[in-house]
Amino acid sequence: SALRFAIARVPNRRRRQIANRSADRRMLVVSLISTAYNVGAGLRAAPHASSSRAASTAVSMGMDISELIDDAKKSRLEHLEAQAIQSLKVAVDQFEKPVFPNAMIVGDCVITHLLHKIDALKTGKVKIMVVDTFHLLDDTMPFLGKVEDKYGFEAEVFGPAGLESKRNLSPENFAEYDKKYGANLWKEDIEQYDKVCKVEPFQRGLKTLGADIMINGRRRDHGAERAYIDIAETVPVNGGLAKLNPLAYWTLEDCFDYAAANGVPLHPSVERGYPSQGDAKDTVPVPDPDGLSGVQGEAGSVKWVDGVWTGDKAIWLDYGCERRGRFVNLLNKDGSKKTECGIHVAGAEKTFDRDLWDTSKAVQTLAAPSDVESLTASGKEAVVVVYAPWCQFCQAMEEEYDKLADASGLPVYKFRGDEEREFVKANLNTQSFPTINYIDASGKAIKYESEDRSVGAMAEFAKSGGKVAA
Repeated sequence: SALRFAIARVPNRRRRQIANRSADRRMLVVSLISTAYNVGAGLRAAPHASSSRAASTAVSMGMDISELIDDAKKSRLEHLEAQAIQSLKVAVDQFEKPVFPNAMIVGDCVITHLLHKIDALKTGKVKIMVVDTFHLLDDTMPFLGKVEDKYGFEAEVFGPAGLESKRNLSPENFAEYDKKYGANLWKEDIEQYDKVCKVEPFQRGLKTLGADIMINGRRRDHGAERAYIDIAETVPVNGGLAKLNPLAYWTLEDCFDYAAANGVPLHPSVERGYPSQGDAKDTVPVPDPDGLSGVQGEAGSVKWVDGVWTGDKAIWLDYGCERRGRFVNLLNKDGSKKTECGIHVAGAEKTFDRDLWDTSKAVQTLAAPSDVESLTASGKEAVVVVYAPWCQFCQAMEEEYDKLADASGLPVYKFRGDEEREFVKANLNTQSFPTINYIDASGKAIKYESEDRSVGAMAEFAKSGGKVAA
């Protein structure tokens, strides 16, 4: 009864406060976090007394202790569900365009079910967004189709730019990707692969759908930088895009328990020993025969089938272990082990809502290939950067490149290359972003080969007529 009182009473008071401050979304986020903790406090106060009484009753009446444990788990899931639904209702009621990027991992499947419970899917109030990297496990996109049928919605799918196929459901679709980007892009340049297949489609999806709040499945028990996240946050996008983490205080075990208790469909790979679902090229079951996950053993020896565990579930459920089968054999450029795809790292959201150099008076825009051709035919020297606004390296050089016109004495231009890949590859020496070119008087584009993108180094290259590879 204490739990019901806390859940029923506190949110009503918060909702009135939120209504009075609807224009201030930052205060809404603070209010939501505070309410979550208040609800939690209500839960913590009640079970202590009731569990003591229950334990006493168990001793005096000979009650099976397993019944007490089951009751405690049920109460916990009821509380977590109420807390998550409360936060999702804030997204639905107080924001115009909530978007849920769904990767179909266990937690995301739970969130999908919760959104269905508050009727946010069939009504289209919350948009489900899926990033198809064209390298997902074979049954991921078919599984999405089954989830769509069950809950009555159609996901908005975003994949690598420039592909006609929205969903990679056949070898023909993959051939289309290979032709445009190359089958071995992930082997040759994993950071560029992440940008092309994950970060850019993710940011493009949020922009296309006009997201003003993003729902996602991050939890504290993921560990590392997620260890202290709250149920709601703000990120520096669109003047403060709200980010909702409805499962922040759940554990992976809670997610599996909730799925079992509520008939939530999970990705078929959990039945084959995969605790988390990513790209097929670098995702393995846990344990795996070669020990690539850090746990050597027979694939499928730990699995979850129709709510029943096989094997030592602690291998999956221990703190920070859910994603131990992801990013196997992948290294960052500095040689460190890869642990993130780039979507949720600091700065990943930085520019999805705007172009680079959008307010610059020094950097001029070449809007189309014909503008580039006019420049190269003009007989004038210039510097042109081929860029993509979602590229973190382009973002990092924005300030320095803005100073280049003054430092070099030459006109400085930008051309967005991710939307004209074939053209920039053929005419502006571009394999990745950013690519800086000095254009000489004959119209020849000379590539700046250095990774030093300081204004001094770039200016020396430009003033020397493209002869200095700093």
